[in-house]
Amino acid sequence: MNLVHANNESIDVATLSLRSPDVVMNAERLGAMHQTRISFVRTLLRKIDREKWTLSTHLWDLDDKGYGQVIYRLQTPEHTYHLVVFCNELADDERNDRVIAQKWDVTFGLVFGEIGQELLDNLKANVPLQEAGRNSNMVMVLARANKSVRVFDHIVSALADGQQPDLEVLAQVGYILRTTAVYGNGKFGIYDFKPLDHSEDFNQSFRAQMCAVYLLREFSLDWVDFLAKKKGGNKAVALHPEIKRYLGIGNATGLGMAPYLINHPCIVDQWLTTREEAVQATLVCDIESEKVAYFSSLLARAIQHFTEIVTINEQQATLNEAVVTELSALKSELMTTIEAYKTWAEFLQAHDHLSFESQEVIISCLMELYPERVDAFQEKVNADEALSLPKGKVIQDLLDVLESRYQWAITIDFDEPDNRYWFWYRSVDKEEPRMGVRGQEPGDDRELSLDIGRQAKNLYVALQQADPQQLISEFMLSKPKYRSIARRVWTMGHKKMGDIQMNVLHKHTPPMHLLRCKLSMFGATKFDPRSDRWVRITLFQGAPLFNEVHSDEWLFPLLPNLSTKDSFTENSSTQTLPTQDSTITKEI
Repeated sequence: MNLVHANNESIDVATLSLRSPDVVMNAERLGAMHQTRISFVRTLLRKIDREKWTLSTHLWDLDDKGYGQVIYRLQTPEHTYHLVVFCNELADDERNDRVIAQKWDVTFGLVFGEIGQELLDNLKANVPLQEAGRNSNMVMVLARANKSVRVFDHIVSALADGQQPDLEVLAQVGYILRTTAVYGNGKFGIYDFKPLDHSEDFNQSFRAQMCAVYLLREFSLDWVDFLAKKKGGNKAVALHPEIKRYLGIGNATGLGMAPYLINHPCIVDQWLTTREEAVQATLVCDIESEKVAYFSSLLARAIQHFTEIVTINEQQATLNEAVVTELSALKSELMTTIEAYKTWAEFLQAHDHLSFESQEVIISCLMELYPERVDAFQEKVNADEALSLPKGKVIQDLLDVLESRYQWAITIDFDEPDNRYWFWYRSVDKEEPRMGVRGQEPGDDRELSLDIGRQAKNLYVALQQADPQQLISEFMLSKPKYRSIARRVWTMGHKKMGDIQMNVLHKHTPPMHLLRCKLSMFGATKFDPRSDRWVRITLFQGAPLFNEVHSDEWLFPLLPNLSTKDSFTENSSTQTLPTQDSTITKEI
């Protein structure tokens, strides 16, 4: 029996009636997902709170302009880690968020264990070079970030002048620094994540990367306080705690993230199956008045959150406006209509006419109502990635899987030009994933095998021409080119959610759906597409600071209201700047 434990209650996962993969794995729905309680940023902070991790300043060696190096020491019950940050002087014309950039405002790494002088020298020489460096295998996460220059300069200038920054300026982006790449799992010679399978600290998907980003957020807030004090002296004030909570870490993500979801189907299935199980553990609950009141308050916050989002993307702005309109109407009539439903499942089903964006907001809110049930699923996001074909099965067995689970693919006519409009390839210079128009742009000789729908359709056509009682193994011996897709179809066809139902070659299929799905699992907020191929988001926006970390919800961050808190500025002319732990620093 597959049980998860929620406080004193056991949930039998086998009894949960999950929605159909045709619903859950619909690409448009995946492209509307939002942060939930089991998004990686949320589960990380609950772990930090539960296990009482500690953070201290190990080294603060910045000049008056804020350039130099900083090290934070992270202590968990199991190990010691360090975040090593290098701040570099960068000309405006050198600041580039694309992977082709060679210089960044900030480069950093999350390092396993203690740091001696030899290791520090190695980090100083190589971390700022990123991919071009010979990085130590003690570096678990290698990353870089650029300033939002307008926000950064505005905050420092305002604080130095004894004032809090203009919230309207901060609302434009919601962060001080934005990461442009966060590498892990042995890339470029750094620490291999395989040993972390047995680690209590970072044995879950992307937890090490999310931790590095969370600690970078702490640095960004310390950094502006430090520079304001250097610039303004005794006149300077510290950034208001509520503003610090509001500011997250930005991220600029492009096509490079999309292939991950296609190349790791078992992981994606596990993420979305676990999410769906957590959703269903909520939906089976009877509706209670106190839960309705909490749900209503979360809807109100979601409405305000979407009202405050600033985006240059017209389509996203239209989607956000629809959320505000639909959820405002839902909230206004909630107390009079809720009595018609016994369970939250009935309530959600009754509102499946709303936009996917609104439906997914509702799901995120509902998952907050039962933290003890939802959190029971938080450690279930890892997966065995093996794809295999069983022995003794015949062609008809594989046809049955295709016909039951891959209708979305086998019904596509790939002779139709629009259904094979794009091809995906890697650029020669930076190995950067790109899309090209088939027959019009060069690069199709290096096409990547991301066309799962087309491969499944080709397999289906080939199998229909074979003897249905022929062994699959015999068929594969004569037609080995189908072995890879056959393994995938069989394996994913027997998973609860299976493959993402998306033809990535179609002319009007936006890769943004793939980016949004993965980023929402990370826990991103404020989706701001800058084109149909890359998006800016924030991570940890609204999250508690490390020194006050807690396990409570912080869904849908809002601009702080400081109108009743002016006394903070008056009493904050002095501040404690980051100082290094002199005892620890002797190691260096």
